[in-house]
Amino acid sequence: MTFDSSSIFSIRTEDDFEKIAIKLFNYQYKNNGLYRNYCDLVLKGKKPTQIDEIPFLPIQFFKSHTVKTTDFEAESIFSSSGTTGSTPSLHHIHSKDWYLTVCTTAFELQYGSLKDFRVLALLPSYLEREGSSLIDMVEHFISSCGNHGDFYLNHKENLVQELNKPFDGKTLLIGVTYSLLDFAEQTPIPLNDTVIMETGGMKGRRKEMIREEVHEILKSAFSVERIHSEYGMTELLSQAYSKGNGIYTSPSWMRVLTRQTSDPFTYEKTGKTGGINIIDLSNWKSCAFIQTQDLGRVYRDNSFEILGRFDDSETRGCNLMVQ
Repeated sequence: MTFDSSSIFSIRTEDDFEKIAIKLFNYQYKNNGLYRNYCDLVLKGKKPTQIDEIPFLPIQFFKSHTVKTTDFEAESIFSSSGTTGSTPSLHHIHSKDWYLTVCTTAFELQYGSLKDFRVLALLPSYLEREGSSLIDMVEHFISSCGNHGDFYLNHKENLVQELNKPFDGKTLLIGVTYSLLDFAEQTPIPLNDTVIMETGGMKGRRKEMIREEVHEILKSAFSVERIHSEYGMTELLSQAYSKGNGIYTSPSWMRVLTRQTSDPFTYEKTGKTGGINIIDLSNWKSCAFIQTQDLGRVYRDNSFEILGRFDDSETRGCNLMVQ
């Protein structure tokens, strides 16, 4: 039994998505022993025929087990930043080219060709460690736009100089939340033609703040109407993006569902707050069906928002602001 990974990019309808998701479930059930054992405990002999019958692997398994579909030698191992003393999640990547293809396609579906951008990054805490999927993604973005851009660690004056240079195209300023807030306080400058995108995360550098408060500070400092956001994690190869107000749009091969907080096997109605389950079909060589520890809402158009995390969940280095 094989799975055609390129088929995920041809999804146009909900029926397309469901057919490919069921096919991938069967492929992963057969070729991922960890996931098969978990499914057997949950399904008790039943065979899923639709998405809401598929078991979602708790995300904690990426901390305690190697999550692979088929046996392969990983080209890369992405690790979560976590907090001091915590166990990081590890995602074994069969092909970095596949990951970069997924990242690029997801971004360009919402923002257009990277060739039209310069990409400026404020990601100091990610640059200071190894195994960051976000760094690999942004490095690739910079390369894809003809190296119009760079990372800025502790040289924000250089970032100001770059932002003040004329550029015949669009500018993306992407940063971890605490670093964008530092920059806003130190150098408030009008950035009317810039897409300012936060990736979440205070990493213990600043007090936790709700998303609306963070965005108001950034909008005021940079004289922009909205702040964009990226939603991604070590355990997923795909990203969702928000163009304002914290409402995220997923690529066509990714779906978000909400489960009841008291019963992980029962789903909430559209618009109701629940635990976030994610189907990421690009995760075809690990596990595409992930039960996260995030809380949120899903809307009829498949957009979603993140509202926080379960109270008993371990603090994640890449978490968004908790309301």
